[in-house]
Amino acid sequence: MHANQLASGNIQVSCFDRQNEVFEVREMPSGLEFAVDLRGLRCDCGEFQVDRIPCRHVFACCANQRLDWKLYVNDVYKMEQVRRVYRARFRPLGNPTTWPAYNGPRFVPNPFLRRVSKGRPRMTRFLNEMDTRMLRRPRRCTLCGAEGHSRSRCRQSASTHAGGDAQ
Repeated sequence: MHANQLASGNIQVSCFDRQNEVFEVREMPSGLEFAVDLRGLRCDCGEFQVDRIPCRHVFACCANQRLDWKLYVNDVYKMEQVRRVYRARFRPLGNPTTWPAYNGPRFVPNPFLRRVSKGRPRMTRFLNEMDTRMLRRPRRCTLCGAEGHSRSRCRQSASTHAGGDAQ
């Protein structure tokens, strides 16, 4: 351990080469170690290279050495770059009837990949022998006791309700 080691949150930072901005960090309590190269814009965790935004190890190094972490954020994330994208003029699309005819290939969508927004969600589990209707007893109505239908489809329930309303 170096004398230049401070704890930054739950990450300990060891200054290996201040001039070249290379550090060793250790996460506590796990003890995992990572090398951080601020000048080379890399960290052993890989997040810094992929996201191009400082990871927690880079933040710890910046806090430890009193460096501005904003210097290590890629230009793509800065508002000036976003504004530059919208500086260009966009041509209006115009009326679709004036567009040239399209003679390219026709794309037919796969109906099975379509999302269904209405109704009960489709069951996705795999059925086993307990689920097959052949192995179960036939349905029995709780109103009339007959087999083959349920209470909601019972013919007697319609006549019972009609007679009940007359009273």
